[in-house]
Amino acid sequence: MNDLSNAIFGLHGQALALRQQKMELIASNIANQDTPGYKAQDLDFVQALSEVQRQQAIAKQAAAPSDRPMGFPGLELGPTAGQRAADPAPLSIEEIGRQAHFIRDELQPSLDGNTVDSQLEYAAFSKAALEYRVTLNLFEGRARGLMLAITGQ
Repeated sequence: MNDLSNAIFGLHGQALALRQQKMELIASNIANQDTPGYKAQDLDFVQALSEVQRQQAIAKQAAAPSDRPMGFPGLELGPTAGQRAADPAPLSIEEIGRQAHFIRDELQPSLDGNTVDSQLEYAAFSKAALEYRVTLNLFEGRARGLMLAITGQ
């Protein structure tokens, strides 16, 4: 999402994209429950959302007014001197999701090496779907509030 949508929808848009990635991984686990050697995968949503917040804080700091006094283009004051140039480029939401992606620990692997527990996956998918719906409701509420502000009704 771009800066405007981040300003309007806050974390809800990124949370929705991360929840979608998590559901895709769980669906992949379910689809591969009979694939020999397949390892169950998951996404650490809390870690990914923390990274999104960290990157937003860095972007907000970079957008803050400079510490340079007027008339002295090479002089910076304060603890941020030289820091802005060293900040890495922000990651996309897909890249953040890939970083939070992990292979789930084996609870009870089958003889063929597959670690997918179908009952666990169905429960995880139900939970993820509910969390997705809650996040979507928050997103929709924000959009309705904006429409109300725009139309004045």
